[in-house]
Amino acid sequence: MTGSPTAPPALTEVESHGIERIPDADRTATPFDLFRLAFGGANTFATCVLGAFPILFGLSFWQGLAATLLGVLAGALILCPMAAFGPINGTNNAVSSSAHLGVHGRVVGSFLSLLTAVAFFSLAVWSSGDALVGGANRLLGLPRSTISYAIAYAVFAFLVLAVCIYGFRFMLFVNKIAVMSATLLFVLGAVAFAGDFDPSYAGTFSPTADAATQSLFWPSFIGAALIVLSNPVSFGAFLGDWSRYIPASTPRRRVVGAAFLSQVATLVPFVFGLTTASIIATKAPSYVDPAAPDFVGGLLAIAPQWFFLPVCLLALIGGMSTGTTALYGTGLDFSSVFPRLSRVQATVLIGLLSIVFIFIGRFGLDLVRSISTFATMIVTCTTPWMIVMMLGLFTRRGWYDPEALQVFNRRQRGGRYWFTHGWNWRGMTAWWVAAVAGVLFTNIPGQFVGPLGDLAGGVDIGLPLSIAIAAVLFLTLLFLFPEPRAAYGPDGPRLVRAVDVPVPPITGPGAPATVQMA
Repeated sequence: MTGSPTAPPALTEVESHGIERIPDADRTATPFDLFRLAFGGANTFATCVLGAFPILFGLSFWQGLAATLLGVLAGALILCPMAAFGPINGTNNAVSSSAHLGVHGRVVGSFLSLLTAVAFFSLAVWSSGDALVGGANRLLGLPRSTISYAIAYAVFAFLVLAVCIYGFRFMLFVNKIAVMSATLLFVLGAVAFAGDFDPSYAGTFSPTADAATQSLFWPSFIGAALIVLSNPVSFGAFLGDWSRYIPASTPRRRVVGAAFLSQVATLVPFVFGLTTASIIATKAPSYVDPAAPDFVGGLLAIAPQWFFLPVCLLALIGGMSTGTTALYGTGLDFSSVFPRLSRVQATVLIGLLSIVFIFIGRFGLDLVRSISTFATMIVTCTTPWMIVMMLGLFTRRGWYDPEALQVFNRRQRGGRYWFTHGWNWRGMTAWWVAAVAGVLFTNIPGQFVGPLGDLAGGVDIGLPLSIAIAAVLFLTLLFLFPEPRAAYGPDGPRLVRAVDVPVPPITGPGAPATVQMA
Protein backbone atom coordinates (compact mmCIF):
# COMPACT_ATOMS: atom_id res chain seq x y z
CA MET A 1 0.00 0.00 0.00
CA THR A 2 1.39 3.41 -0.96
CA GLY A 3 1.53 5.99 1.82
CA SER A 4 1.37 9.74 1.44
CA PRO A 5 4.81 11.37 1.22
CA THR A 6 6.03 12.86 4.46
CA ALA A 7 8.18 15.92 4.96
CA PRO A 8 11.91 15.19 4.60
CA PRO A 9 13.79 14.92 7.91
CA ALA A 10 16.00 17.76 9.13
CA LEU A 11 19.57 17.93 7.84
CA THR A 12 20.98 17.43 11.32
CA GLU A 13 18.81 14.39 12.03
CA VAL A 14 20.89 11.22 11.79
CA GLU A 15 19.45 8.95 9.11
CA SER A 16 17.54 6.03 10.62
CA HIS A 17 17.06 3.87 7.51
CA GLY A 18 19.40 0.98 6.86
CA ILE A 19 19.14 -1.41 3.94
CA GLU A 20 15.55 -2.48 4.67
CA ARG A 21 13.11 -1.40 1.95
CA ILE A 22 12.47 2.36 2.22
CA PRO A 23 8.76 2.97 2.96
CA ASP A 24 6.91 4.63 0.08
CA ALA A 25 6.02 7.61 2.27
CA ASP A 26 9.71 8.35 2.90
CA ARG A 27 10.73 8.34 -0.76
CA THR A 28 10.97 12.05 -1.45
CA ALA A 29 14.00 12.19 -3.77
CA THR A 30 13.84 12.90 -7.51
CA PRO A 31 15.93 11.87 -10.54
CA PHE A 32 17.51 15.32 -10.37
CA ASP A 33 18.67 14.55 -6.83
CA LEU A 34 20.28 11.39 -8.21
CA PHE A 35 21.95 13.49 -10.92
CA ARG A 36 23.32 15.91 -8.33
CA LEU A 37 24.70 13.16 -6.12
CA ALA A 38 26.33 11.19 -8.94
CA PHE A 39 27.69 14.29 -10.70
CA GLY A 40 28.67 16.03 -7.48
CA GLY A 41 30.58 12.96 -6.36
CA ALA A 42 32.72 13.16 -9.51
CA ASN A 43 32.84 16.93 -10.15
CA THR A 44 35.97 17.20 -8.06
CA PHE A 45 39.74 17.43 -7.93
CA ALA A 46 39.98 13.63 -7.77
CA THR A 47 38.42 13.38 -11.22
CA CYS A 48 40.88 15.98 -12.51
CA VAL A 49 43.69 13.68 -11.38
CA LEU A 50 42.14 10.81 -13.36
CA GLY A 51 41.75 13.20 -16.30
CA ALA A 52 45.50 13.82 -16.28
CA PHE A 53 46.34 10.15 -16.88
CA PRO A 54 46.13 10.30 -20.71
CA ILE A 55 48.94 12.86 -20.64
CA LEU A 56 50.88 10.79 -18.09
CA PHE A 57 50.54 7.85 -20.51
CA GLY A 58 52.18 9.93 -23.27
CA LEU A 59 49.11 10.83 -25.37
CA SER A 60 48.71 14.14 -27.15
CA PHE A 61 45.90 16.48 -26.11
CA TRP A 62 43.60 15.34 -28.93
CA GLN A 63 44.43 11.68 -28.40
CA GLY A 64 43.79 12.15 -24.69
CA LEU A 65 40.48 13.87 -25.40
CA ALA A 66 39.41 10.94 -27.60
CA ALA A 67 40.37 8.46 -24.86
CA THR A 68 38.49 10.56 -22.29
CA LEU A 69 35.32 10.74 -24.41
CA LEU A 70 35.48 7.00 -25.03
CA GLY A 71 35.94 6.21 -21.35
CA VAL A 72 33.21 8.55 -20.09
CA LEU A 73 30.56 7.59 -22.65
CA ALA A 74 31.25 3.85 -22.47
CA GLY A 75 31.27 4.00 -18.68
CA ALA A 76 28.03 6.00 -18.58
CA LEU A 77 26.29 3.47 -20.82
CA ILE A 78 27.47 0.58 -18.65
CA LEU A 79 26.51 2.38 -15.45
CA CYS A 80 23.11 3.96 -16.08
CA PRO A 81 20.88 0.83 -15.94
CA MET A 82 22.15 0.22 -12.40
CA ALA A 83 20.07 3.20 -11.23
CA ALA A 84 16.83 1.29 -11.88
CA PHE A 85 17.20 -1.16 -8.99
CA GLY A 86 16.84 1.45 -6.23
CA PRO A 87 13.31 2.70 -7.06
CA ILE A 88 12.10 -0.83 -7.83
CA ASN A 89 13.31 -2.45 -4.62
CA GLY A 90 13.75 0.48 -2.25
CA THR A 91 17.16 -0.82 -1.16
CA ASN A 92 20.78 -0.73 -2.31
CA ASN A 93 22.22 -2.61 -5.27
CA ALA A 94 24.13 -5.17 -3.20
CA VAL A 95 20.88 -6.29 -1.59
CA SER A 96 19.13 -6.31 -4.99
CA SER A 97 21.88 -8.58 -6.31
CA SER A 98 20.48 -11.36 -4.07
CA ALA A 99 17.99 -12.03 -6.86
CA HIS A 100 20.76 -12.95 -9.31
CA LEU A 101 23.68 -14.14 -7.17
CA GLY A 102 21.70 -15.68 -4.33
CA VAL A 103 20.98 -14.77 -0.73
CA HIS A 104 24.62 -15.35 0.22
CA GLY A 105 26.06 -14.34 -3.15
CA ARG A 106 25.04 -10.74 -2.52
CA VAL A 107 28.22 -10.35 -0.43
CA VAL A 108 30.06 -10.02 -3.78
CA GLY A 109 28.42 -6.62 -4.23
CA SER A 110 29.37 -5.65 -0.69
CA PHE A 111 32.99 -6.61 -1.31
CA LEU A 112 33.12 -4.64 -4.57
CA SER A 113 31.59 -1.58 -2.93
CA LEU A 114 34.19 -1.79 -0.17
CA LEU A 115 37.07 -1.81 -2.69
CA THR A 116 35.51 1.07 -4.59
CA ALA A 117 34.86 3.13 -1.49
CA VAL A 118 38.40 2.73 -0.18
CA ALA A 119 39.92 3.58 -3.58
CA PHE A 120 37.89 6.69 -4.35
CA PHE A 121 37.63 7.93 -0.77
CA SER A 122 41.41 7.71 -0.63
CA LEU A 123 41.82 9.43 -4.00
CA ALA A 124 39.53 12.25 -2.86
CA VAL A 125 41.46 12.79 0.36
CA TRP A 126 44.88 12.52 -1.31
CA SER A 127 44.16 14.92 -4.16
CA SER A 128 42.22 17.44 -2.08
CA GLY A 129 44.75 17.35 0.77
CA ASP A 130 47.66 17.87 -1.63
CA ALA A 131 45.88 20.79 -3.31
CA LEU A 132 44.96 22.42 -0.01
CA VAL A 133 48.48 22.16 1.40
CA GLY A 134 50.03 23.32 -1.87
CA GLY A 135 47.68 26.28 -2.15
CA ALA A 136 48.28 27.24 1.49
CA ASN A 137 52.02 27.03 0.86
CA ARG A 138 51.79 29.50 -2.03
CA LEU A 139 49.33 31.80 -0.25
CA LEU A 140 50.48 31.70 3.38
CA GLY A 141 53.90 30.06 3.30
CA LEU A 142 52.67 26.92 5.07
CA PRO A 143 55.48 24.36 4.82
CA ARG A 144 54.77 21.37 2.56
CA SER A 145 55.88 18.91 5.19
CA THR A 146 54.73 15.42 6.06
CA ILE A 147 52.97 16.82 9.13
CA SER A 148 51.07 19.36 7.02
CA TYR A 149 49.89 16.69 4.62
CA ALA A 150 48.97 14.32 7.44
CA ILE A 151 46.87 16.99 9.17
CA ALA A 152 45.12 17.93 5.91
CA TYR A 153 44.31 14.27 5.15
CA ALA A 154 43.00 13.68 8.67
CA VAL A 155 40.80 16.79 8.65
CA PHE A 156 39.30 15.90 5.26
CA ALA A 157 38.73 12.29 6.21
CA PHE A 158 36.96 13.09 9.48
CA LEU A 159 34.80 15.81 7.89
CA VAL A 160 33.67 13.30 5.27
CA LEU A 161 33.03 10.72 7.96
CA ALA A 162 30.86 13.19 9.89
CA VAL A 163 28.69 13.90 6.82
CA CYS A 164 28.25 10.18 6.14
CA ILE A 165 27.18 9.57 9.73
CA TYR A 166 24.37 12.11 9.40
CA GLY A 167 23.27 10.30 6.25
CA PHE A 168 21.47 10.79 2.96
CA ARG A 169 19.87 14.21 3.51
CA PHE A 170 23.03 15.88 4.77
CA MET A 171 25.01 14.32 1.92
CA LEU A 172 22.45 15.62 -0.58
CA PHE A 173 22.78 19.10 0.92
CA VAL A 174 26.58 19.01 0.57
CA ASN A 175 26.28 17.93 -3.05
CA LYS A 176 23.77 20.66 -3.86
CA ILE A 177 26.44 23.17 -2.90
CA ALA A 178 29.27 21.22 -4.47
CA VAL A 179 27.76 20.80 -7.95
CA MET A 180 27.27 24.52 -8.56
CA SER A 181 30.31 25.88 -6.76
CA ALA A 182 32.77 23.32 -8.17
CA THR A 183 31.47 23.91 -11.70
CA LEU A 184 31.93 27.67 -11.31
CA LEU A 185 35.46 27.13 -10.01
CA PHE A 186 36.30 24.94 -13.01
CA VAL A 187 34.99 27.68 -15.32
CA LEU A 188 37.18 30.14 -13.43
CA GLY A 189 40.08 27.72 -13.92
CA ALA A 190 39.44 27.73 -17.67
CA VAL A 191 39.92 31.50 -17.59
CA ALA A 192 43.08 31.16 -15.50
CA PHE A 193 44.78 28.73 -17.90
CA ALA A 194 43.31 29.82 -21.25
CA GLY A 195 46.37 31.87 -22.20
CA ASP A 196 48.76 28.93 -21.68
CA PHE A 197 46.70 26.22 -23.36
CA ASP A 198 48.01 24.83 -26.65
CA PRO A 199 45.81 22.07 -28.17
CA SER A 200 48.70 21.06 -30.44
CA TYR A 201 50.57 19.41 -27.56
CA ALA A 202 52.00 16.32 -29.30
CA GLY A 203 52.75 13.94 -26.43
CA THR A 204 55.13 11.02 -26.75
CA PHE A 205 53.62 9.40 -29.83
CA SER A 206 54.49 12.12 -32.35
CA PRO A 207 55.22 11.25 -36.02
CA THR A 208 58.94 11.50 -35.26
CA ALA A 209 58.82 8.88 -32.48
CA ASP A 210 60.72 5.66 -33.07
CA ALA A 211 58.98 2.38 -33.88
CA ALA A 212 59.33 1.00 -30.36
CA THR A 213 57.56 4.05 -28.94
CA GLN A 214 54.86 4.00 -31.61
CA SER A 215 54.07 0.38 -30.78
CA LEU A 216 52.97 1.47 -27.32
CA PHE A 217 50.31 3.89 -28.60
CA TRP A 218 47.27 1.59 -28.55
CA PRO A 219 48.13 0.01 -25.20
CA SER A 220 48.51 3.52 -23.78
CA PHE A 221 45.32 4.81 -25.42
CA ILE A 222 43.21 1.89 -24.19
CA GLY A 223 44.84 2.05 -20.76
CA ALA A 224 44.03 5.75 -20.45
CA ALA A 225 40.42 5.17 -21.54
CA LEU A 226 40.07 2.44 -18.90
CA ILE A 227 41.35 4.72 -16.16
CA VAL A 228 38.69 7.26 -17.19
CA LEU A 229 36.04 4.55 -17.48
CA SER A 230 36.78 3.42 -13.93
CA ASN A 231 35.18 6.60 -12.63
CA PRO A 232 31.60 6.01 -13.88
CA VAL A 233 31.82 2.26 -13.32
CA SER A 234 32.85 2.92 -9.71
CA PHE A 235 29.33 4.21 -9.04
CA GLY A 236 27.74 0.89 -10.06
CA ALA A 237 27.57 -0.52 -6.56
CA PHE A 238 26.39 2.81 -5.10
CA LEU A 239 23.61 4.12 -7.36
CA GLY A 240 20.98 2.15 -5.47
CA ASP A 241 22.06 3.82 -2.21
CA TRP A 242 20.68 7.11 -3.56
CA SER A 243 18.00 6.02 -6.05
CA ARG A 244 16.23 3.94 -3.35
CA TYR A 245 14.77 7.23 -2.09
CA ILE A 246 13.10 7.84 -5.49
CA PRO A 247 9.42 6.71 -5.63
CA ALA A 248 8.83 3.42 -7.43
CA SER A 249 6.24 5.13 -9.66
CA THR A 250 8.91 7.37 -11.24
CA PRO A 251 9.37 6.52 -14.96
CA ARG A 252 12.39 4.29 -15.28
CA ARG A 253 13.76 6.19 -18.26
CA ARG A 254 14.04 9.35 -16.15
CA VAL A 255 16.04 7.56 -13.46
CA VAL A 256 18.34 5.86 -15.96
CA GLY A 257 18.69 9.09 -17.95
CA ALA A 258 19.69 11.03 -14.84
CA ALA A 259 22.45 8.52 -14.13
CA PHE A 260 23.72 8.70 -17.73
CA LEU A 261 23.72 12.51 -17.87
CA SER A 262 25.47 12.73 -14.50
CA GLN A 263 28.47 10.96 -16.00
CA VAL A 264 28.43 12.92 -19.27
CA ALA A 265 28.60 16.06 -17.11
CA THR A 266 31.86 14.81 -15.58
CA LEU A 267 33.57 15.81 -18.82
CA VAL A 268 33.93 19.19 -17.06
CA PRO A 269 36.52 18.00 -14.47
CA PHE A 270 37.98 15.37 -16.83
CA VAL A 271 38.73 17.89 -19.58
CA PHE A 272 40.03 20.37 -17.00
CA GLY A 273 42.48 17.74 -15.76
CA LEU A 274 43.47 16.78 -19.31
CA THR A 275 43.96 20.38 -20.41
CA THR A 276 45.98 21.50 -17.42
CA ALA A 277 48.10 18.32 -17.57
CA SER A 278 49.04 19.18 -21.17
CA ILE A 279 50.06 22.66 -20.01
CA ILE A 280 52.10 21.19 -17.17
CA ALA A 281 53.80 18.81 -19.63
CA THR A 282 54.87 21.83 -21.69
CA LYS A 283 55.77 24.37 -19.01
CA ALA A 284 56.81 22.17 -16.06
CA PRO A 285 57.51 18.68 -17.50
CA SER A 286 59.21 17.41 -14.35
CA TYR A 287 55.74 17.21 -12.72
CA VAL A 288 54.50 14.70 -15.30
CA ASP A 289 57.55 12.47 -15.22
CA PRO A 290 56.12 8.91 -15.30
CA ALA A 291 58.61 7.92 -12.61
CA ALA A 292 57.29 10.49 -10.12
CA PRO A 293 54.24 12.41 -11.40
CA ASP A 294 52.73 15.20 -9.31
CA PHE A 295 49.65 16.67 -11.01
CA VAL A 296 48.63 18.85 -8.07
CA GLY A 297 52.14 20.26 -7.66
CA GLY A 298 52.34 20.93 -11.37
CA LEU A 299 48.97 22.66 -11.39
CA LEU A 300 50.07 25.01 -8.62
CA ALA A 301 53.39 25.62 -10.39
CA ILE A 302 51.69 26.90 -13.56
CA ALA A 303 48.67 28.62 -11.97
CA PRO A 304 48.50 32.41 -11.62
CA GLN A 305 48.67 33.56 -8.01
CA TRP A 306 45.04 34.73 -7.93
CA PHE A 307 43.92 31.15 -8.63
CA PHE A 308 45.54 29.66 -5.52
CA LEU A 309 42.53 30.45 -3.33
CA PRO A 310 40.04 28.91 -5.81
CA VAL A 311 42.27 25.81 -5.87
CA CYS A 312 41.96 25.54 -2.10
CA LEU A 313 38.18 26.00 -2.26
CA LEU A 314 37.90 23.42 -5.04
CA ALA A 315 39.96 20.99 -2.98
CA LEU A 316 37.75 21.48 0.09
CA ILE A 317 34.42 21.23 -1.75
CA GLY A 318 35.49 18.42 -4.04
CA GLY A 319 37.05 16.35 -1.29
CA MET A 320 33.85 16.48 0.73
CA SER A 321 31.67 15.60 -2.25
CA THR A 322 33.65 12.64 -3.59
CA GLY A 323 34.46 11.29 -0.16
CA THR A 324 30.86 11.25 1.05
CA THR A 325 29.45 9.54 -2.04
CA ALA A 326 32.17 6.87 -1.84
CA LEU A 327 31.97 6.16 1.89
CA TYR A 328 28.24 6.47 2.61
CA GLY A 329 27.08 3.42 0.66
CA THR A 330 29.71 1.06 2.02
CA GLY A 331 28.88 1.93 5.61
CA LEU A 332 25.22 1.39 4.78
CA ASP A 333 25.82 -2.00 3.20
CA PHE A 334 28.19 -3.38 5.81
CA SER A 335 25.62 -2.76 8.52
CA SER A 336 23.78 -5.69 6.92
CA VAL A 337 26.85 -7.88 6.41
CA PHE A 338 27.72 -7.43 10.10
CA PRO A 339 24.30 -7.28 11.80
CA ARG A 340 25.70 -6.28 15.18
CA LEU A 341 26.75 -2.97 13.66
CA SER A 342 24.29 -0.17 13.04
CA ARG A 343 24.61 1.98 9.90
CA VAL A 344 26.50 4.60 11.92
CA GLN A 345 28.85 2.06 13.54
CA ALA A 346 29.59 0.37 10.20
CA THR A 347 30.27 3.77 8.60
CA VAL A 348 32.74 4.66 11.36
CA LEU A 349 34.50 1.29 11.06
CA ILE A 350 34.89 1.47 7.26
CA GLY A 351 35.91 5.11 7.52
CA LEU A 352 38.67 4.39 10.03
CA LEU A 353 39.98 1.48 7.94
CA SER A 354 40.01 3.75 4.88
CA ILE A 355 41.94 6.42 6.78
CA VAL A 356 44.61 3.84 7.64
CA PHE A 357 44.83 2.91 3.94
CA ILE A 358 45.09 6.60 3.01
CA PHE A 359 48.17 7.11 5.16
CA ILE A 360 49.81 3.86 4.08
CA GLY A 361 49.11 4.54 0.41
CA ARG A 362 50.32 8.14 0.53
CA PHE A 363 53.45 7.74 2.64
CA GLY A 364 54.40 4.10 2.07
CA LEU A 365 53.44 3.22 -1.52
CA ASP A 366 53.75 4.49 -5.11
CA LEU A 367 50.63 6.69 -5.17
CA VAL A 368 50.04 6.86 -8.93
CA ARG A 369 50.67 3.14 -9.41
CA SER A 370 48.35 2.38 -6.49
CA ILE A 371 45.54 4.51 -7.96
CA SER A 372 45.76 3.17 -11.50
CA THR A 373 46.11 -0.47 -10.47
CA PHE A 374 43.27 -0.24 -7.96
CA ALA A 375 41.05 1.51 -10.51
CA THR A 376 41.82 -1.22 -13.05
CA MET A 377 40.84 -3.95 -10.61
CA ILE A 378 37.60 -2.13 -9.81
CA VAL A 379 36.65 -1.88 -13.49
CA THR A 380 37.61 -5.48 -14.21
CA CYS A 381 35.77 -7.01 -11.27
CA THR A 382 32.75 -4.69 -11.03
CA THR A 383 31.76 -4.53 -14.69
CA PRO A 384 30.89 -8.26 -15.10
CA TRP A 385 28.92 -8.08 -11.84
CA MET A 386 26.96 -5.18 -13.34
CA ILE A 387 26.39 -7.14 -16.56
CA VAL A 388 24.90 -10.04 -14.58
CA MET A 389 22.66 -7.61 -12.70
CA MET A 390 21.45 -5.85 -15.86
CA LEU A 391 20.75 -9.07 -17.76
CA GLY A 392 18.95 -10.34 -14.68
CA LEU A 393 16.82 -7.19 -14.60
CA PHE A 394 15.94 -7.76 -18.26
CA THR A 395 15.10 -11.46 -17.95
CA ARG A 396 13.03 -10.85 -14.78
CA ARG A 397 11.06 -8.06 -16.51
CA GLY A 398 12.01 -5.76 -13.64
CA TRP A 399 10.04 -7.86 -11.11
CA TYR A 400 11.47 -8.63 -7.63
CA ASP A 401 10.19 -9.94 -4.32
CA PRO A 402 11.11 -7.33 -1.66
CA GLU A 403 10.74 -9.80 1.23
CA ALA A 404 12.96 -12.44 -0.38
CA LEU A 405 15.64 -9.81 -1.03
CA GLN A 406 15.89 -9.13 2.71
CA VAL A 407 16.45 -12.75 3.79
CA PHE A 408 20.21 -12.33 4.30
CA ASN A 409 19.84 -9.05 6.21
CA ARG A 410 17.32 -10.61 8.60
CA ARG A 411 19.44 -13.74 9.11
CA GLN A 412 16.75 -15.94 7.61
CA ARG A 413 16.87 -18.85 5.18
CA GLY A 414 14.89 -19.85 2.10
CA GLY A 415 12.71 -17.81 -0.23
CA ARG A 416 12.62 -17.24 -3.99
CA TYR A 417 16.31 -16.35 -4.12
CA TRP A 418 17.71 -19.17 -2.00
CA PHE A 419 18.62 -21.24 -5.09
CA THR A 420 21.40 -23.68 -3.99
CA HIS A 421 22.12 -23.20 -0.27
CA GLY A 422 21.87 -19.44 -0.71
CA TRP A 423 24.01 -19.25 -3.86
CA ASN A 424 22.86 -18.79 -7.44
CA TRP A 425 25.80 -20.56 -9.04
CA ARG A 426 24.74 -19.36 -12.51
CA GLY A 427 25.30 -15.69 -11.72
CA MET A 428 28.27 -16.40 -9.47
CA THR A 429 30.01 -18.48 -12.14
CA ALA A 430 29.44 -15.89 -14.86
CA TRP A 431 30.82 -13.16 -12.58
CA TRP A 432 33.99 -14.82 -11.33
CA VAL A 433 34.97 -16.42 -14.64
CA ALA A 434 34.57 -13.07 -16.42
CA ALA A 435 36.42 -11.18 -13.68
CA VAL A 436 39.35 -13.61 -13.64
CA ALA A 437 39.60 -13.55 -17.44
CA GLY A 438 39.56 -9.76 -17.38
CA VAL A 439 42.42 -9.61 -14.86
CA LEU A 440 44.47 -12.16 -16.80
CA PHE A 441 44.23 -10.13 -20.04
CA THR A 442 44.65 -6.66 -18.51
CA ASN A 443 47.57 -4.64 -19.88
CA ILE A 444 48.18 -1.09 -18.66
CA PRO A 445 51.76 -0.16 -19.64
CA GLY A 446 53.98 0.64 -16.71
CA GLN A 447 51.16 0.00 -14.23
CA PHE A 448 49.70 -3.51 -14.31
CA VAL A 449 50.06 -6.35 -16.84
CA GLY A 450 48.17 -9.61 -16.32
CA PRO A 451 49.76 -13.01 -17.03
CA LEU A 452 48.07 -13.09 -20.48
CA GLY A 453 48.16 -9.34 -21.03
CA ASP A 454 50.63 -9.49 -23.94
CA LEU A 455 48.68 -11.98 -26.06
CA ALA A 456 46.81 -9.20 -27.91
CA GLY A 457 49.92 -7.34 -28.98
CA GLY A 458 50.05 -5.28 -25.81
CA VAL A 459 46.48 -3.96 -26.20
CA ASP A 460 44.32 -4.25 -23.08
CA ILE A 461 41.36 -6.47 -24.02
CA GLY A 462 40.54 -7.38 -20.42
CA LEU A 463 37.38 -5.26 -20.10
CA PRO A 464 35.66 -6.10 -23.41
CA LEU A 465 36.55 -9.75 -22.87
CA SER A 466 35.09 -9.77 -19.35
CA ILE A 467 31.88 -8.08 -20.59
CA ALA A 468 31.46 -10.61 -23.39
CA ILE A 469 32.18 -13.59 -21.15
CA ALA A 470 29.79 -12.41 -18.42
CA ALA A 471 26.94 -11.81 -20.89
CA VAL A 472 27.34 -15.00 -22.94
CA LEU A 473 28.07 -17.29 -20.01
CA PHE A 474 25.23 -16.01 -17.82
CA LEU A 475 22.60 -16.30 -20.56
CA THR A 476 23.93 -19.71 -21.58
CA LEU A 477 23.70 -21.00 -18.02
CA LEU A 478 20.15 -19.63 -17.70
CA PHE A 479 19.20 -21.54 -20.87
CA LEU A 480 20.90 -24.80 -19.91
CA PHE A 481 20.03 -24.72 -16.20
CA PRO A 482 16.77 -22.76 -15.84
CA GLU A 483 16.02 -20.93 -12.60
CA PRO A 484 12.83 -21.59 -10.57
CA ARG A 485 9.76 -20.02 -12.14
CA ALA A 486 8.95 -18.31 -8.83
CA ALA A 487 12.03 -16.08 -9.26
CA TYR A 488 10.40 -14.46 -12.32
CA GLY A 489 7.09 -13.35 -10.92
CA PRO A 490 3.62 -13.53 -12.48
CA ASP A 491 4.61 -12.70 -16.09
CA GLY A 492 7.33 -15.33 -16.30
CA PRO A 493 10.81 -15.01 -17.79
CA ARG A 494 11.89 -13.00 -20.78
CA LEU A 495 14.28 -14.58 -23.33
CA VAL A 496 15.19 -17.55 -21.10
CA ARG A 497 13.40 -20.63 -19.72
CA ALA A 498 12.22 -21.41 -16.19
CA VAL A 499 11.50 -24.64 -14.34
CA ASP A 500 8.66 -25.48 -11.96
CA VAL A 501 10.22 -26.49 -8.66
CA PRO A 502 9.22 -25.91 -5.02
CA VAL A 503 10.67 -22.85 -3.34
CA PRO A 504 11.86 -23.36 0.24
CA PRO A 505 9.87 -21.33 2.76
CA ILE A 506 11.50 -18.39 4.50
CA THR A 507 12.47 -19.48 7.99
CA GLY A 508 14.21 -17.71 10.81
CA PRO A 509 13.61 -14.51 12.82
CA GLY A 510 10.30 -12.90 11.89
CA ALA A 511 9.59 -15.32 9.02
CA PRO A 512 5.98 -15.69 7.82
CA ALA A 513 4.18 -18.96 8.52
CA THR A 514 3.21 -19.56 4.88
CA VAL A 515 5.09 -21.81 2.45
CA GLN A 516 6.09 -20.36 -0.91
CA MET A 517 5.61 -22.52 -4.00
CA ALA A 518 6.67 -21.91 -7.57
